[in-house]
Amino acid sequence: MKRGTKIVWTGVVIVVGAGLAFVVRSSNGSGPDDDVTTIDVTRMTIVDKALAVGRIEPEIEITVKSQISGVVRARYADEGSFVRAGDPLLEIKPNPTPLELADARRQLELRQVELDDLRRQLERLRALKEQNLVSEREFQETERDYASQTIQLEMARERLALLQDGKVTIANDDIEAVIRSPIDGFVLEEMVEIGDPVVPLSNFQEGTVLMTMAEMNRLVFRGTVDEIDVGRLKEGMEVTIKIGALPNAQVLGRLDQISLKARTEDNATVFPVEIRLTEIGTTVLRAGYSANADVIIDQRDSVLAIPERLVRFDDDVAMVTVLLPDGTQEDREVETGLSDAINIEIVSGVREGERIVEPPPREIS
Repeated sequence: MKRGTKIVWTGVVIVVGAGLAFVVRSSNGSGPDDDVTTIDVTRMTIVDKALAVGRIEPEIEITVKSQISGVVRARYADEGSFVRAGDPLLEIKPNPTPLELADARRQLELRQVELDDLRRQLERLRALKEQNLVSEREFQETERDYASQTIQLEMARERLALLQDGKVTIANDDIEAVIRSPIDGFVLEEMVEIGDPVVPLSNFQEGTVLMTMAEMNRLVFRGTVDEIDVGRLKEGMEVTIKIGALPNAQVLGRLDQISLKARTEDNATVFPVEIRLTEIGTTVLRAGYSANADVIIDQRDSVLAIPERLVRFDDDVAMVTVLLPDGTQEDREVETGLSDAINIEIVSGVREGERIVEPPPREIS
C-alpha cells in the first residue's frame, strides 16, 4: 500500500514540474523574434497613377473614295505599302449600262440642237437690233439663254466623257479613273478587290470606301479611364505605355485630351482619353496594338516607405507596431504621405531600418 502511494506522488510531482517549466518558457520565450513577422522600413519610389486601357492608333486616318462610278480595274498599292501624295492607288473602269450610255449621247445631241437654234435666233435678233426693230431687253434675254445652253452642252459632253473614258477636266480640276494618294503615308487596309463595283462620292451619297490610309509617324493612344480616376487627371501629365504585344518596349507619352462626356462599357462608366506619344525609341508600332497607359499623377523618389497593409487607423490616426531591439513591441503614431495602393510613404514616426510588425493573418471563421 505504501509502495503504490509513493508511485502516485511521484507522477504528480512530474506533471507539476512540467507545467511550471511550460509557464516559464511561455513567459520568457525562446527569442525576441519567435512567431513575429517584420518588414524593414526602407527607401523606395512611390508612384500614384491611373490606368487607361485602349489601343495605339494613327492620329489622323483617312478614307479614299472615288468621284466616278464603275468597277475596280487595277490596283497599284497593297496593304502596308508606303506611297507619296499623288501616287496611283487604284484605277476605276467606267461601267455604264447601255441605256445610260445611249441617254448620255442623246442628251449631248439634244443640247447641241438647242444651242444651234439659239445661235441662229441670237444672230437674227442682233441684226434686228442694229435696225432698232427689237428691244434691248429681248436681246439680253436671248443672250442669257444662249450662255445657259452653252453650259448645258458642256455638262452633257463631260458626262459622256466620264461614262466612256472615265476622265474629264472640269474647272481646271482633273477627274480621272485613276485614284491617287492624297497624302504621304501607308495603306492600312484595302476595302475592295479587282472587279468590285464602286459608288462615287457625291452630295447625295457617301460613296464606296476603297481603302484607308494614315501617316504612321503620328501615332496616339486612345482609350478610357474609370470615372473614379478621371477627377485626378489633367492635360499634360506624363504617361508610360505598355504594349501588350511588345512587353519590352519603352514608350512614353503625354495626356493630351480628356473627354467631357462619359460612356458606358461593360456596365462601367468610363471617360475617353487621348495620349500623344512622345518617345518610342526603336520600337516599331503598328496601328491597332492593344495597350495600357499609366498616367503618373504624383511621384516621390527615395522616400521612407512600408507596405500599406502594415498601417492601421485608430480614429483617423495612423499607427504601426515597431519591434524594438530588446524584443518588445511598441505602438507608434506615424504621418503618412503618398500611396500607390501597395506601399505608402512614411513622412515621420519611424526611422530607416526599423522593423515594423506585420499583423497575423485573420482567421476565416
